Amino acid sequence: MGARSLSVLLLPLLLAAAATPAPRDGEPRSCEAVRKVFQLRQLGSLRGVPEFPRAGVDLQVCTSKNPTCCTKKMEERYQTAAKQDIQQVLQTSSATLKFLISHNAAAFQETFEMLIKLAENYTSTLFCNAYRNMAAEAATHVQEFFTDVALFVFGTDISIEEFVNRFFDTLFPVVYNHMINPGLTDVTLEYAECLQMARRDIRPFGNIPKKIIGRMGRSLLPSRNFLQALNLGIEVINTTDHLHFSKDCSRALLRMQYCPHCQGLILSKPCMGYCLNVIRGCLAYMAEVDLHWQRYIQSLEELSSAMHGTYDVEHVLLNFHSLVNDALMQARVNGPELTEQVKKVCGPPVRKSTQSPHCSFDQNKYYQGLKMFSRDSEETLASRRKEFISHLRLYRAFYGGLADQLCGNELAAADGLPCWNGEDVVKSYTHRVVGSGIKAQSGNPEVRVKGADPVINQIIDKLKHVIQLLRGKSFPKYDNWDLRQTGSGGSVDEQMSGDCDDEDGCRGSGSGEVRRVLKITDFAWDF
Repeated sequence: MGARSLSVLLLPLLLAAAATPAPRDGEPRSCEAVRKVFQLRQLGSLRGVPEFPRAGVDLQVCTSKNPTCCTKKMEERYQTAAKQDIQQVLQTSSATLKFLISHNAAAFQETFEMLIKLAENYTSTLFCNAYRNMAAEAATHVQEFFTDVALFVFGTDISIEEFVNRFFDTLFPVVYNHMINPGLTDVTLEYAECLQMARRDIRPFGNIPKKIIGRMGRSLLPSRNFLQALNLGIEVINTTDHLHFSKDCSRALLRMQYCPHCQGLILSKPCMGYCLNVIRGCLAYMAEVDLHWQRYIQSLEELSSAMHGTYDVEHVLLNFHSLVNDALMQARVNGPELTEQVKKVCGPPVRKSTQSPHCSFDQNKYYQGLKMFSRDSEETLASRRKEFISHLRLYRAFYGGLADQLCGNELAAADGLPCWNGEDVVKSYTHRVVGSGIKAQSGNPEVRVKGADPVINQIIDKLKHVIQLLRGKSFPKYDNWDLRQTGSGGSVDEQMSGDCDDEDGCRGSGSGEVRRVLKITDFAWDF
């Protein structure tokens, strides 16, 4: 429960007690109001709370020359409550930010899962509609490929280059068996293994595998980093929500929030300057996160803006089937030459007695998936990112201004009202008010701040690392991989690449759907 919430809850109960004028010397006549608050907060048994003021010689923090309503045991309970109160206020302040990031992290992950599944469906439908005889054999390789795509996007340490090459390695025997050198029966397992091993040298699919590696790298890696960054954002907030307060901070919080109770001042609030000194001192380590948090949000924004064209995972995944079709057509056109190259490496085809089954892909399920994934123009992945970043941008200065927010909105007395200065109720706080951050605390009159917090330092190091990832330090190697080179059979790659740059007008109409919609009439061959 925050400080404001607590005051609202206590107000009706305590107005009568607070309205009773105190003696001139500031001593409370009775501890009844203090007992009521103590009981309402469930801080302990009322048996330990005095009914009338007493000497407080055993108090460590809430010391006073006047009789007090506190005991040493109460002081200990108050100190625990003060830490819990500030932790609750911190968590309340960050709740909207935490929900914003966690909700969008889950939404983006779900969208990526759907995109990957839809891209797999596109590719499976390509084989069923245009290459029916090889569809059943290709299905396993298609499924394994998109499983690898999902594993990579969601954080598994696997190589894009390796799983793209593995897909085309395993696909080549199927293509050779049904398209390049078809027979009544399939090639043997040993012959298929030879074809797999020879694929990268023979290059039956030209430069298309290399092109796909480049595009997958430029789109999947930023998407993976984007998701990892959102998860780190949640970790940062969870860490700062449960910050460990030093002994000196705990004493300062006790003095600010509950020592007034000992004098019967249950409704008093700290002066603004006093509150700022205490909270800035307690949150000094957290304030060190501020600069890195600002850079983190800026880096997320920059990456999001750059994720278009060949960096747009939606465009790349939903057009993958088109490049696969181009690769298959290139192999078909270069069939005679490839047959000769294969004979030199693997010998003539060795066949077995069984034959591959035909397509078993459930197209009804595929079209249901399409229907589920249909979205209005406002709901594309890019527009979702843009909307998320626009909301996240509002929290760039969250950690730098947190102490001011807590004191201004929750903890401190309003300007012009009498307030608690740590010793008494006064008109204004007269000590110097320090700034935020560890260095500024050297002159803090309320809280001593020493050294550094290893937990905060660790979270700062993680922020620095993810900022490097977001700024593209981890994926420059893919930038030069999308080179237009002819394959073993000439320039078919250039003629039929399915390449789709922004200026080609095929990036999408803003709806997030691929403009080149998969149709049966797009592919006229059935082997």
